[in-house]
Amino acid sequence: MNQEYYSDYIVRGMAASGQIRCFAITSRTLVEEARRRHGTSPVITAALGRLLTGGAMMGAMMKSKKDLLTVQIQCSGPVQGLTVTADAFGHVKGYAADPIVSLPASPEGKLDVGRAVGQGVLTVTKDIGLKEPYTGQVQLVSGEIAEDLTYYYATSEQTPSSIALGVRMNRNNTTAQAGGYMIQLMPGIQDEIITGLEKRLTEIRPVTAMLEEGHTPESMLERILSGYELELSPERLPASFTCGCSRERMAQALVSLGKRELGRLAEEEEKVEINCHFCNTSYSFSSEDLKKMI
Repeated sequence: MNQEYYSDYIVRGMAASGQIRCFAITSRTLVEEARRRHGTSPVITAALGRLLTGGAMMGAMMKSKKDLLTVQIQCSGPVQGLTVTADAFGHVKGYAADPIVSLPASPEGKLDVGRAVGQGVLTVTKDIGLKEPYTGQVQLVSGEIAEDLTYYYATSEQTPSSIALGVRMNRNNTTAQAGGYMIQLMPGIQDEIITGLEKRLTEIRPVTAMLEEGHTPESMLERILSGYELELSPERLPASFTCGCSRERMAQALVSLGKRELGRLAEEEEKVEINCHFCNTSYSFSSEDLKKMI
């Protein structure tokens, strides 16, 4: 069955009597929405799409309704940077500093995400209701996103993980497939389980290949964790590209400039355009609108 007829969603589960935690997602629609909104080139669609996909799964780990997670990559490659924000409900949004980068294919004939990203740092910030947000930062390992997130979990959260993320493009540069999975080892896991799982993961086909074959998030995890008593949560968590920006919020941002600056703008400009970085929606305010804010 063609995966594109499914809405995007995340599944969660445990295996090996609680020694393995797992997540999987299909994210074609949300990645395509990001591509449409930002007008990204194919290699940037792949880079941003991978980070959106990973961010959505990371958000699904959070416990509280108000928790927010931000994953930011600052890098030397032509994309210059990527930012993604996710909540605990499968809502994710994000943008690339430079959405239009054109690069030759990698030696394997694939979109060269690693070259688009280059060297740099990955920062994860979790606002989970404490006085100060939790922040963890690591150097990029490859710029391929999944390996970088894997390294972050091993280094900053001491959680050995296997993360796979994939985005495949159509010939017309729209999104054909997108998804991923995350396998995490819990403290005290038995050595033989680690050894068997490592061998299994070397035999698993790439995410986009499995999606092309008609796999769902559930069946991807079933293939990876067959024999490990996988128990999936019965609820699917819908995933979507969702931005909470609004004209009212943008008006509040203008008000925060202060009366003097608003007065200057009202006198000098016929209208002021404010653009939301995350979803690329533009909001227009006339000089009359600005005067009413003073």
